[in-house]
Amino acid sequence: MTGEKIAAVTGATGFLGTHLCSRLLEEGWTVRGLSRAGSDRGDLETDLEWTVGDISDRQPIDSLVDGADVVFHLAGVGLWDAGPETVWDVNFEGTKTVVSACREADIGRLLFTSTSGTLRTPDEGGVATEADRAEPIGAYQASKAAAERVVDRYAEAGGDAVTVHPTSIFGPGDGAFSVQLVTMATDPKMVAHLPGGLSIVGVSDVVEGILAAAEDGTSGEHYILGGENLRYDDALRRIADSAGGTPARVRVPPIAIHAAGPVASVVSTLTGRRLFPFDSDMAQLATQKLFYSSEKAFAELGYTYEPLEAHVEETMAWFESTSVSASPR
Repeated sequence: MTGEKIAAVTGATGFLGTHLCSRLLEEGWTVRGLSRAGSDRGDLETDLEWTVGDISDRQPIDSLVDGADVVFHLAGVGLWDAGPETVWDVNFEGTKTVVSACREADIGRLLFTSTSGTLRTPDEGGVATEADRAEPIGAYQASKAAAERVVDRYAEAGGDAVTVHPTSIFGPGDGAFSVQLVTMATDPKMVAHLPGGLSIVGVSDVVEGILAAAEDGTSGEHYILGGENLRYDDALRRIADSAGGTPARVRVPPIAIHAAGPVASVVSTLTGRRLFPFDSDMAQLATQKLFYSSEKAFAELGYTYEPLEAHVEETMAWFESTSVSASPR
């Protein structure tokens, strides 16, 4: 995608957002970014046209999106960073604000980045497609599923909108999932890993998929942007082989994780605070193989992804150059 185009990006200071903005700038786009007051804009401080405001504040959103060729709506928050009420406010109410602004503004396309967590096969061990809409588990999935319906209704009413579903994103700049994997793959003190598995995709591949969906996606459609479907132990072994590390080798029994779910729920009830971002249902989900197919994106968008090893060197260089340390995410 080239030319003098205008992109409006929510979530521009986040992990995926910063990678997307950098790529858009490389392609010659004028990039507007939404930033909360005090947010760290990093290397993008002087490169973007910044709008300061909150995702649920209509006035800054109006200013951000008006005249944009593509509105890339990436802003979102998970349960590690906020309680359920805030998660709903950002993910659902924020999306409603963005869609409402797009409806009344002069824009081209709305590209909504949701999550693969809203898709799941009815039987454990299957490979999910875009048709496998799942019953949401937890406030994050529920708020994202509700936000998807808002975007779908916008498209049904004549708006131009596409939704993408990245799977578990790995790459430099991610202080959560990527740090988890790198630490478990390289730190000899980390001896245990989760059972189950995930679809792991490099952040650069997701960015290219988002750009392809903005260019070639069909309005109203959803596209999974996934990577390799890997068991945790296989993923850790491959990262360790590439980075010269020693992977965690002890598989935590599923029953131990299942038992932690009710405990987390009780602690949250007794303290009035969500000290753990999971409950009984989410603990069950954490032990499954959450695998996905990107065949639709391959066929309609020309989407591709690289193997996990292709992303290890850059991620390790970032990891080793920062003071980021693994937290119990």
